[in-house]
Amino acid sequence: MKGVNFSIHAKIITGYFTILICLVLSLLVVVNRMSALQNEVKFLSQHDIEVHDLANQIQKNVLDMETGIRGYALTGQEEYLEPYNEGNRRWLDNYNKLHSLLDENSSQQRNLEEMRPVIEHWVTNTGEFTINQKKAGNEAALAKYFKEQTGKKVTDQLRTQLDSFLGKEKQLTSKRTDDLLQNNNNLKIILYGIIILVTFITIATAFLLSNSIVKTIKQVVRTIQNITDSKVDLTTRISVKANDETRELAEAMNHLLSSLEKQHWVQKSMTDISTLYQGITDINELAQRVINKLAPLLEACYGVVYLRREQGGEVDFVKVAGYAVSDEAGVKPSFRFGEGLVGQAALDQRIFLIDRLPEDHMKVTSGLGTSSPRNLLVAPIIYQGRVEAVVEFAALKPFLSQHLTLLDLLQDKFGSSISNVLGRMEVERLLSESQVMTEELQAQSEELQAQSEELQMQQEQLKNVNEYLEEQKQFAEQRARDLKKAKDELEDYSRQLQLSSQYKTDFLANMSHELRTPLNSILILSQMLMENGGMDQDEIEEYARVVNTAGADLLRLIDDILDLSKIEAGKIEILTDEVNVTELPQMLKSLFDPVAAKKNVMFEVLTDANVPLVISTDGQRLQQILKNLLSNAFKFTEQGSVTVHIAVSPPEKAEQLHCGGPVLAISVADTGIGIPHDKQQIIFEAFQQVDGTTNRQYGGTGLGLSICREFTRLLGGALEVDSEVGKGSTFTLYIPSTRESEHELLTDPAPEQEMLTALKEVAASRAVEVVQEPLQDEAVADGDMIEAEHGTDDELFHGKKVLLVEDDGRNIYALVTALERKGITVQVAKNGKQAIDLLCDQADFDLIFMDIMMPVMGGYEAMKVIRDELGLHRLPIIALTAKAMKGERDKCIEAGASDYIMKPLNIEQLFSLMRVWLTEQVNTDE
Repeated sequence: MKGVNFSIHAKIITGYFTILICLVLSLLVVVNRMSALQNEVKFLSQHDIEVHDLANQIQKNVLDMETGIRGYALTGQEEYLEPYNEGNRRWLDNYNKLHSLLDENSSQQRNLEEMRPVIEHWVTNTGEFTINQKKAGNEAALAKYFKEQTGKKVTDQLRTQLDSFLGKEKQLTSKRTDDLLQNNNNLKIILYGIIILVTFITIATAFLLSNSIVKTIKQVVRTIQNITDSKVDLTTRISVKANDETRELAEAMNHLLSSLEKQHWVQKSMTDISTLYQGITDINELAQRVINKLAPLLEACYGVVYLRREQGGEVDFVKVAGYAVSDEAGVKPSFRFGEGLVGQAALDQRIFLIDRLPEDHMKVTSGLGTSSPRNLLVAPIIYQGRVEAVVEFAALKPFLSQHLTLLDLLQDKFGSSISNVLGRMEVERLLSESQVMTEELQAQSEELQAQSEELQMQQEQLKNVNEYLEEQKQFAEQRARDLKKAKDELEDYSRQLQLSSQYKTDFLANMSHELRTPLNSILILSQMLMENGGMDQDEIEEYARVVNTAGADLLRLIDDILDLSKIEAGKIEILTDEVNVTELPQMLKSLFDPVAAKKNVMFEVLTDANVPLVISTDGQRLQQILKNLLSNAFKFTEQGSVTVHIAVSPPEKAEQLHCGGPVLAISVADTGIGIPHDKQQIIFEAFQQVDGTTNRQYGGTGLGLSICREFTRLLGGALEVDSEVGKGSTFTLYIPSTRESEHELLTDPAPEQEMLTALKEVAASRAVEVVQEPLQDEAVADGDMIEAEHGTDDELFHGKKVLLVEDDGRNIYALVTALERKGITVQVAKNGKQAIDLLCDQADFDLIFMDIMMPVMGGYEAMKVIRDELGLHRLPIIALTAKAMKGERDKCIEAGASDYIMKPLNIEQLFSLMRVWLTEQVNTDE
C-alpha cells in the first residue's frame, strides 16, 4: 500500500510465512494420505495374517485329532488321546475367532460354516466311535470301520474345503496388497506434485521479495558509485521511491553528502581567506580585505569590522572597515566592553545570532531600491584568550551552520594576522620615532654648542633639558637593547636554519648510502647473472637470493620515504574500524619471535586483564607503529629482553588527549643501548638522528620514529619515550579508542617537503644524474689500453691480493665473487679499524677497495691513517662511495684515495681501474 512503511524485515517475514503455510498445507495432505495407507497396511498385516493363521490352526487341530485316534486305535494307550482331546477342545475356539474375523466377507463366512458340520460329524462318527469301540474291545468293528475308510472320506472332504478356503484368502490378500501398492504410488505422485507446487511458490515468493529489496539497493549503489566517480559534485542527492530501510540508507547518504559539502565549503573558504594575509603591513587594509572576502561567503549584504584599541588604560573597539556601508548609514564608530551587541560579544567572547530584525533596524541600498536585513551575526575574533576584533554581518537570508563553523575556525588565523600586522606596525612606528628623536638630538646638540653662553645663563632650563635628554637616552638605550634582542633572535634562528640544513645534508648522505648499497649489489650480481660464465646452479641461486634481499631492502627504504612524504603532504588517510586487541599479542609474536631467536633476546607480550577486547581506530596504522617500535628495539638490543605491555592508561591521559573513552597504553621496553637525554626529542624529527654521521654503527634512514609520531598524531594519540644510556629505552604509545570523524588528513605540509621530493626522485630511479669525475673516464680508457698492451686479465689479475673494506654483506659477496672469478685473492675487513689491524700484520696487498660509510671507523679516517701513520703511500686505494654529493671525489682524494668510483658499481669500470693501478704498481716495482 502506498504510504505504508513495509520494511525489508516485514517483507522477509511475509515471504517465509507464505512458504510456511504452503509447507503446512502440503504436510497435512501427505499426513492424511499416509494415515490411510497405514490403516490399510495395519488391516493387511493383522487381519489377513490372523485369518490364515486361524485357518491353518483349525486344519492342524483336525490333523492332531486324526493322529491321536489312529495311535489310540493301534495301541490302546491313553496318552495317544492327548492330541485328540487338545484338538477337540481348541478347534471350535479357533473356528469362532475365524468366523468373527470374516464378518465383512459373507462368502468366506459361508464356506467356513459349511466346514463346521463336517468337523462335528467326524468327531461324533469317527472319533468318539473309535474310542468307545476300543475301550469295549470290539476290534472287529474297528477293523471293519477302518476298512470301509468312512473317516478318511470325511477328513479328505474337510482338507479340500480348507484348501479352497485358504486359496480364496490368498487371492483376497494378494488383491489387497496390489491395492496398497497402487495407493502408495498415488501417494508418491501427490507428494511430487506438492513438492513441485511448493517449490514454484517458494521461487516466485523469493523472486518477488528479493527483486523488491535488491532493486532499490542497486539503485542506491549505482547512485553512490556515480557520486564517487564524479569526485567533485557534492550537490548530488540520492532519490529512492521504496518505503523501507533503503530509504533510510539514502537519507543517511544524503545527510553525509550535505555534511561533506559543508566541510568542503568551509575548507575552501578558509584557504581563500588565508591567501589574503600575505604581504599586508597595514591593519586597515587587512580588515578591509577580510570583510570584502568574508561577507559574500556568508551571503551577507552588510558587514563591519571593529578593531581593539587601547588608550589611556581604556579599551574600546573602533570601526576600521566596512562592506556595503555608506558614511550616511549611521554606523556607530566605536564600542566599549559591554556596550551594545558588539561590546557584549567582546565581553562574553561568544557569537550573537539574531533573526527577525525589525524593518527599521537598518536599510541596504542598491540602484533599484532599499531592503531591510532580517538576520544579524556578531562574532568576536579571539587570539590567545584576548578579543582582537569584532565582526558584524547582516543578511536577508538566515545564516547557516557552515557560516558559523567558518567564523569559528577563522578566529585563530585572523586574530594571529591582526596581532602580527599590529606588531609590525608598532615596530615601524618605534623605528620612525627613533629616527626622528635622533635627528632632534643632533639639532639640539648643534644648538647647544652655538648657544653655550646662553645655556650658562639659563642653568635651570639646562637642568630640565638634561633631565629630558636623560630620559630620551634611557629610552634610546632601551630601544637599542630591544633591537639587540631582536638581532640575537635572528641570529639564533639563522643558526637553527644552518643546523637544520646540516641535518638535511647528513640525512641525504645517509640516504644516498642506504639506497645505493643494495642497488650496488643488485647491479653487480645481475650483470654476473647475465654473463653466466660457467656458474653452477648453487651460485646462481645464491646470486638471485642476494639480489632479492637487496631489492626488498631497497623497496623498504623507498616505502619509508614515500610514507613520510605522504604524511608531510597530507595524503595519508585514517580509516577507523574495530580492532581486536586480543589478536595483537599473537600477531607481534609471530612477526618478531624469529628475530628474537636469531639475536638470542627474550621477547614477551603482556596484556592486562582490564584491557578492552575491541577498540575503534585504524588497525593498519597501529600495526605499522608497533612494527617500527619493535624493529628499533631489536636493532639496538644485543642482549637482554624486549617486552610489550598492553594496558589501560590512567584517566588523566584521556583528559589530556580530549578523549571520552578509554585510552590504550602500549609500551615497548628494551634493554638496549639507550638514548641520551638531550637526544630524546630530536629522534622523532625526519632529518635528525642520535648519530646522523656517515660513521654511525647502526644503519637505517632515521624515518621510522618520525613516521610513528605522525601516525600517532593522526590517530589522536601520543608517543612518549623514557630512556637511560646503557640501560635501555621504553616507548609508550597512547591510542584513544574513539575518534570524532571516520578519517582525517594532514593538511600542513612541512617545509622539508621539497627535500623529500628530491629524495624520492633519487630512490625511484637507478640513473641518478650525477656528474662523473674525469678521472673515472680516463681510468676506463687507460684500462682498455693497458689490457691491449699487457694481455688479458688472467695474466694481470691472477695471483693478486686485494683488501676489501666493506660493511655490507651483500656488496662483500658480490665483489668477492667477481674478483675471485678473475683469480684474485680477496681478504675482507668490516670497517676501517679492522683494515688497519690487517695492514699492520701483513702489508703485502696489491690494492685496497675502501668503502666510505662504515661503523666504528669510516673510509676517510682509515685512508688518512694508512697514508700518514702506516706510511703506505704507494699502495693503490680505490674509494667506493654511494654519496652523490658535489665535491665527493675531491674529498676522497684529499683523504688519501688513489682513485674514486661511485656506487652502484659498474663491474667493467671497476676492472678497468684495477688494470690502471695494478699495471702502474708493476711498472713502479720494475
